[in-house]
Amino acid sequence: MSGSTVWPNARTARIIPANAAGLAEGARLLQAEKLVAFPTETVYGLGADASCDAAVARIYAAKGRPAFNPLISHVASLAEASRHGIFSAAARRLAETFWPGPLTLVLPVAATNRVCELARAGRRTVALRVPAHKDALALIAAAGLPIAAPSANRSGRVSPVTARHVAEDLGDEVDLILDGGACHVGVESTIVACLGETPQLLRPGGLSRAVIEEALGLALPAREASSEIVAPGALASHYAPRALVRLDAEKLEPGEAGLDFGGRFTRGPATLDLSPAADLDEAAANLFAFLRELDAGGPAAIAVAPIPRSGIGEAINDRLKRAAAPRA
Repeated sequence: MSGSTVWPNARTARIIPANAAGLAEGARLLQAEKLVAFPTETVYGLGADASCDAAVARIYAAKGRPAFNPLISHVASLAEASRHGIFSAAARRLAETFWPGPLTLVLPVAATNRVCELARAGRRTVALRVPAHKDALALIAAAGLPIAAPSANRSGRVSPVTARHVAEDLGDEVDLILDGGACHVGVESTIVACLGETPQLLRPGGLSRAVIEEALGLALPAREASSEIVAPGALASHYAPRALVRLDAEKLEPGEAGLDFGGRFTRGPATLDLSPAADLDEAAANLFAFLRELDAGGPAAIAVAPIPRSGIGEAINDRLKRAAAPRA
């Protein structure tokens, strides 16, 4: 097919550049209830018309994602988001401060909401985000739809930060992959619930807790443990490579690959350093790509050096904790 790319070790996938022609084709397919993977500043999303149950059902089927796990819907502006969710004063302050950006807000559903029940996993809440990526915003505008878009990978596996990663995981189950280069943040959005008097942190991500708390002028409590899944990325085992993951490793054991940080491990062919300079932003941008690269070598386990929990390090450690959790 013209403009298509086939990557080694990936099933057949149609990949085209996220230029004007590509974005127009992506918008056409979304309007036709097809699946389109596209770049955001965080990770690549697997997009479908968020207002259409049949289109959203294709996301769950392609990912093998449980239907009780809600999806984030991407919109082009705060004005558009206000048609779908009810904004408290705190929610509006966060949106005005950090949108477009790596922040998702979970809100009560508005009377004018168009996000379908399946995308909301049957809840009277809706997860909304305005991405800070020109290609994502152009695609949303061209489609004229809210776009439901979880990460474009098999459910529970390592999130994709390049078009190639999407092709390796999903291949021709996606109708189109728009290639906009590597994602520069590298971990998913931070999710904050604004459902009561005090906003709650549901998932750490690309926007740090500290800057959110500064904008709100108050501490941001984490949501109490519950069996109910109210936000994406909340499953105990998630973001996992095929190899086992060992956290806070001081050294490598025989047969292990190493995910280093700040030059702790001895260099070797099965070792990658998230950031030799111990820069957390650089580490976040490299996290998923390096996990995938190490996993491709077939190690029994991946040992991960200790990583500070400050700033975006909270999100990095959250993803690694879920990657290391017991598998179902």
